Formats: sequence, C-alpha cells, structure tokens
Amino acid sequence: MEEGKISWGIAPIGWRNDDIPEIGAENTLQHLLSDIVVAGFQGTEVGGFFPEPKVLNKELTLRNLKIAGQWFSSFIIRDGVEEVSIAFHKHCEYLQAVHADVAVVSEQTYSIQGLNSDVFSEKPYFTDKEWDELCRGLNELGKIAKQYNLKLVYHHHMGTGIQTIEEVDRLMENTDLNYVHLLFDTGHIYVSDGDYLSLLHKHIDRIKHVHFKDVRKDVMGQCKQSGKSFLQSFLSGMFTVPGDGCIDFTQVYKKLLDTNYTGWIVIEAEQDPSVAHPLEYALMARKYIDEKLIQEERKQLSKNTV
Repeated sequence: MEEGKISWGIAPIGWRNDDIPEIGAENTLQHLLSDIVVAGFQGTEVGGFFPEPKVLNKELTLRNLKIAGQWFSSFIIRDGVEEVSIAFHKHCEYLQAVHADVAVVSEQTYSIQGLNSDVFSEKPYFTDKEWDELCRGLNELGKIAKQYNLKLVYHHHMGTGIQTIEEVDRLMENTDLNYVHLLFDTGHIYVSDGDYLSLLHKHIDRIKHVHFKDVRKDVMGQCKQSGKSFLQSFLSGMFTVPGDGCIDFTQVYKKLLDTNYTGWIVIEAEQDPSVAHPLEYALMARKYIDEKLIQEERKQLSKNTV
C-alpha cells in the first residue's frame, strides 16, 4: 500500500453525542480537537455542535487536522426528495467549505434509533414502493453531492429500514454506483447480523468510507435479552473502540488493503464520556491500530519485498 492512501480519523461521538446533547456537553470543540491530535489521528467528522466553517477551519488549521464528512438524516420517504434536496444542498455547502470528502446519509423515515423501542426486534421495514422512491431519491442526492466534489456514502444503521446485509444488497442493486456509495460500519452490521465480513467482501467495490466500531459481545447479549433501545444499548457499553471488543479488525484491514481501498477509516464508538474517558479510549484505539494493524501491514510488506 502506498503511503497516505488511508487516512485515520476518530469521530466526535466519543466526546459528545448529538442524540443526547447533555452527554459530554462540557467537552469543547478545542478540547476535542486537541485530544484527537494527542491521540495521533489525522482528522474527524463534523459533530452537531461544530461551528461555522470559518471558525472550524481556523481550529483545524492550528492543529493540522482534516474533516472526513458529516451525518445527514434524510427523510426521502416521508418528505420527498425535492424537500430533502434543499437541506442536502446546505449540508453539502458546509462540507465543501470545510474541505470534507464524504456526505454520510442515512434514511430516517420510521427510524427507531432515537426512540425508547427495542432496537433488536422492532426495526422498521420499507414497502416496495418506498424502496423505489428511496433509491431514486438517493441517486438524486448523490448527484447533488458530486456537484460539491463529495461522495454520498450510505450508512446502514441499527434501528432503521436499511440495517441488514439483505437490505444493503437491495440498496446497492437499485442505486447508481456512480452516485451512491457505501459506508461500511463494523459495529452496526455485527450487532445486526452477527457477521461483519460478508458485507465487506460482497460490497467492497462500493465502500468509500469506513467506521471501525468494536462490540462488547457480553453487553450486546444483555441488551438484547433486556430489549433495550439503541440509546440504552450504547449507554450500557455495547460499543467500544477497536481492540476492546470481539471484532477482529485485522481481517477487515487486510481486505481493505488487498483491494487498494483509499479514503478514511474513522474510529467511532458511541459511549458515555463520563464512563469511557474520551482521550483514554482514543489512545487505546491508536495503540491497537499501530500494533495490530499497521505493524502487521509493514511485516507483510517486508516479506513481500524480500
């Protein structure tokens, strides 16, 4: 792999959570960005509390950090693509101004991820008509993203209508590969399907953004048995950083390298910062990346050149 083809980032969700704004509210933007530098990452994604581009760009430049992208909640099925497009244009304008690479999109019509519903058994489903409308709409949003030199990457997500590998299959089959790409999230697909490699191997050509999220299997089992919501599950500690759970990221990383993946790998672990110290866990993730992923990669490269 050529130097610099993969950029390593860490999401702000470890410091502050957009779904529950009071969690980590004491962590300022400057604090978060400085922690990211200390932990040795190259950038982050935009959080809901991030400021206007001019202010953000100054803070980023001072620390030599970059922005990978930002989440966008689409309601194509509920509101129609024409209305959603207005908000998406503004979203892309912001991302272009902060020099981002991707717009992370997730269809939130019927989503239960923010509700007090059992995320393991009450996920929503779309009708055939809604699927058609959604796929057409995502193609349109993808064209808008391209106007701003961004890639639309779709985020399969627990508690939504596109969560399982079968649903991702349908999405990929019915959208234009030139406009709709895939965000591969190890944690969400593992909790959903108990398998993270099948999705990776099947759709590697469409993957343009990656979230490395680990899962504590025992906590996941307890949450499932109790019928907890998505928010309750992550507050219980279901997710964590790589190396602290049950996912083998060496296999994932090797596949990405073997297929010459270029783009961001962002560490994203929804946790309560009052329980999981953000900098401590960022450093934990960095240690795992350096020792288990990058060192192994270098060993492999040296073997191949001997």
